[in-house]
Amino acid sequence: MEEVLKALILGTVQGLTEFLPVSSTGHLLLGRKLLGLSEAGLFLDTMLHLGTLLAVVAIFWDDILYMIKRPFSKLSLLIIAGTIPTAIIGLRFEDFFEEISKTGVTVGWEFLITGAILWAADNMKSKGSNKKNIDQISFKDALVVGTLQGAAILPAISRSGLTIAGALFRGIDRQAAARFSFLLSLPAILGAVVLQGAKLAGGQAESIGLVPLLVGTIAAALSGYVAVKWMLAILQRGSLKAFSIYVWILGIGILIAQFSGKF
Repeated sequence: MEEVLKALILGTVQGLTEFLPVSSTGHLLLGRKLLGLSEAGLFLDTMLHLGTLLAVVAIFWDDILYMIKRPFSKLSLLIIAGTIPTAIIGLRFEDFFEEISKTGVTVGWEFLITGAILWAADNMKSKGSNKKNIDQISFKDALVVGTLQGAAILPAISRSGLTIAGALFRGIDRQAAARFSFLLSLPAILGAVVLQGAKLAGGQAESIGLVPLLVGTIAAALSGYVAVKWMLAILQRGSLKAFSIYVWILGIGILIAQFSGKF
C-alpha cells in the first residue's frame, strides 16, 4: 500500500509540474527526498513520462494527426527544427545533467532563475507585443525555443516555462506559444521514454509491483491533462507571475535548507 501511495504522489507531481511552469524534475527530486526515496526507479520514471505523453496526445490529437498526414507541412517541420537543438544538448550533456540531478546542489538557484524568466515573459505579454499566430512562427523562432527546451534539462529549470517564455520573447501570441510549447514537448518526452527504455532493456530495471506502476502512470496522465488545460486557460486570460512567486519561495526555502545543512 505504501508503494502505491508513493507512486500516486509521484505520478500526480510529474503530471502537474511537467506542464505547469514550475519544473517537474525539480519537484520530483524534492518529492523523492520527502518520501525518503533515493530515486524514483527507472521503470516507474519511464512510465510517469509515458503518462504525461498520453495527456498531450489526448489534448492535441488533431494537431498530431495533421502532422502525421502531412509530414512536410510547416507545423511538422517547425517541430522537427525545434527538436534538433533539444536533442543535441540533451545527448551531448546527458551525463552532466544526470549528475546535477542526482546531487540537487543547484536546484534552489534554478528555481529562482525560472521565476525570473517567467516574470520577464509575463511583462512582455502585458505590453501586448506578441502578435504571431501558429502559422507565422518562423524556423528561427523554433530553433530558439528548442534551444531553450534543451537548457531546461537542468533539474529545476522548467521546460514548459522556458519554452513558453521563449516563444513570448520571440513575439508569438500567448495561445500559439502554449500550443507550440506543448507540441514541442511530444518528441522531447518520447525521446526520454525511448532512452530510458533502452536502459531498461540493458538490465537496469528495478523491481516494482504492477499496481503502483499503473497507479503512477494513470495519475501522471490525468494530472498532466488537467495541467495542460489549466495552462491554456491561464495564458488566455491570466498571469504567469503567481508561478514566479511560487518558485521563488521554493528556491529561497531550498537555499536556506542547504545553507543550514538540512538539504
